[in-house]
Amino acid sequence: MSMFSKVKIGNEKYPALTGIRALGATVVFFDHFPLWADSHIIINVMAFFYVLSGFLIVRIYYERAELSRRWLAKYFLNRFARIYPVYFLLLSIAVCLRHDFHPWVLLTNYTLTHALFINTDFIIQPSWSLTVEECFYFLAPLFMILARRYNFLVPFLLASLLLLAALVISKLGIVFLQTPTFVLSTTFFGHFVEFFAGVYLALALLKLEKTGSVYAQGSKCTAAGLAGVSVLVTAMLIVYRHTPLNHYAIILINNFLIPVPIALLYWGLIRENTVLSRLLSTNVSGLSGRSSYSFYLLHTLIINYVSTPLLVSMSGYRPLCVFLTFIITWLISILLFVFYEEPVNIFIRRKFRSKDRSVGMQETLFQVGP
Repeated sequence: MSMFSKVKIGNEKYPALTGIRALGATVVFFDHFPLWADSHIIINVMAFFYVLSGFLIVRIYYERAELSRRWLAKYFLNRFARIYPVYFLLLSIAVCLRHDFHPWVLLTNYTLTHALFINTDFIIQPSWSLTVEECFYFLAPLFMILARRYNFLVPFLLASLLLLAALVISKLGIVFLQTPTFVLSTTFFGHFVEFFAGVYLALALLKLEKTGSVYAQGSKCTAAGLAGVSVLVTAMLIVYRHTPLNHYAIILINNFLIPVPIALLYWGLIRENTVLSRLLSTNVSGLSGRSSYSFYLLHTLIINYVSTPLLVSMSGYRPLCVFLTFIITWLISILLFVFYEEPVNIFIRRKFRSKDRSVGMQETLFQVGP
């Protein structure tokens, strides 16, 4: 029996969205380790992950969300099982590779609060986005209950007020949320529109699923989403070419505008049978997508501690080093997913979960994760 036979590839509820996680992780890799020095992609793909997280969390938990101790315990257990085991393992490896981290840095990194404090080192560089995700997970039950009781605009308004409060705090000159630019670029408060684009998408799909008419003919939504994303990415590249860099223009495009066509693209990937949706739904894309969280956290460690030192002895062979790093990192990530991430995730849920296993089974089908 193949070691991959126990990995369920074709059972995801929305396989194309699983595949797009692998695509996003690949873009992140080549931004951090480009084929040629100083040729970074300069595309922030976190919006794609945040829209996806907003969609998946609401799609899974919306109808059962409540503020009871029992439900919240199950909800946060599922979130812990999905996010923390791999992060703790790789963070501990990174800490062992260096021994000069300040206790404050260790505390904030291990608790995933490091991206709420300016000038705090990120031991695993991409992990700042996990703080953003963690804040959304914490607030999501309240958002879902408000949306269910009233409508989508009520939690959206609450999130907007939280952004205003964070901006006020950033003017106080303290370490916590120290500057407006930091709040808008590095915290959940600045990225909430990306999550809410996914929330709106999930609510629309839940309503549509009740009618039994989820799938649609043609490719209009997929094409429109791709066109919108392309236009806004081009606009960001134009802004990046100007000096001094207009950070607020980048934030406006990336945090507040591009989530709309991303949600439209996901709507098309879910409902329309297109070449893109079929490519993203293959077994290879599925396995890569499910391993993408391990890849996302692992790749900078390999780049920083293995590949970059190796480049010194491979002068003139950077593209080869980058390509080998990319392949090896994916292979290690798949092994990490198969033999650690998924087994530990399942073990924690089975060990502490109550008899009601429906939510855990749903999350396995939807494959929630950064």
